[in-house]
Amino acid sequence: MLLSEFHRVTGVVPPHTTLSAVLEAQGIDATLIGRIIDSARQVFDPRRLRSDQPFSVTRTIAGALQAFEYEIDNSSFLRVTPVADGSTLRAEVLPIPRTIEYAVARGAITSENPSLFGAMTAVGERPELAVAIADILAGQIDFNTELQPNDGFVVSFERFRREGRPDSYGVITAVEFRNEGRPLRAFRFTPAGGKPGYYDEQGRSVRRLFLRSPLKFEPRVTSGFSQRRMHPVLHTARAHRGVDYGAPPGAPVVAAASGTVLSATFDEINGRMVRLRHPSGYESYYLHLSEFAAGVHAGARVDQGQTIGFVGSTGLATGPHLHYGLTRGGVFVNPLREQRNMAPGEPLVECDMAAFRTQRDKEVAALR
Repeated sequence: MLLSEFHRVTGVVPPHTTLSAVLEAQGIDATLIGRIIDSARQVFDPRRLRSDQPFSVTRTIAGALQAFEYEIDNSSFLRVTPVADGSTLRAEVLPIPRTIEYAVARGAITSENPSLFGAMTAVGERPELAVAIADILAGQIDFNTELQPNDGFVVSFERFRREGRPDSYGVITAVEFRNEGRPLRAFRFTPAGGKPGYYDEQGRSVRRLFLRSPLKFEPRVTSGFSQRRMHPVLHTARAHRGVDYGAPPGAPVVAAASGTVLSATFDEINGRMVRLRHPSGYESYYLHLSEFAAGVHAGARVDQGQTIGFVGSTGLATGPHLHYGLTRGGVFVNPLREQRNMAPGEPLVECDMAAFRTQRDKEVAALR
């Protein structure tokens, strides 16, 4: 067939969806959807479908399926194609040809670009790079509330040039973010016999026990910690032992620290609520969720930054928001103040320091 006899539609996977729903939205009939999923399941678990990942559907002008492709990650994709007369389908996970290069990007927070997303887009990079920076420095700065005009960043990272596909990102090797004149730096380093991590100039982990915020981007603090606040629904003065973040419905809520799920419950006041237990006598609370994330149930282990639910307005709430509470030794504390007072992360052991300094100095030169 000639290329003109094919019709190819591309898109990205929407949030909170399934492979079946993605295919149905493309007008594929239910019988063929079932066959595609059954075939794909031989090489790929459809439950691993991730939002914002690219996909494409190629059909003949007559409507017959020629190929379904889904980009699993930066280096591989799923392809489902008909075999011979089209009565059977073949699924394959194939590598994406790519070459690696090292790049540096610089940007600034301005009145025109007041968010890290906007500042990153303004210098020609994609939001994924902003998300990666926020993940690395999440223990040191709340990118939702603490950015100021004239803040700036410089980041060195891997860029993958991919054949026939948009470029993608590898790891960040070093980042510097200047917040109100305060330089925050992180360097990627792998200790002997250990896993890669990010460390400051003195070789201390930039990972804190708690993140600055359980939401990544776009929320705002709508009500702070207080011993006496007028409740917006009950219209009575009562303690507000947490922080309220206004955020869009469905925004992911992440665990502020690694720990164990004590409960994932629903009641008429707190709505859907997740409660986590952490080291050093801490417990954290996440209220008014629209739904729980998959796998979040009593006894489950969660990692810092793992999605545990989604912003909603269940329970006594006037609109979509997250109430985030924190206790230490059974007593509610101000989460923002408590995080600011936490000690820096664990340092590298002395036998790793020489190699770290060499790596750090190389990256400092790249950031200049």
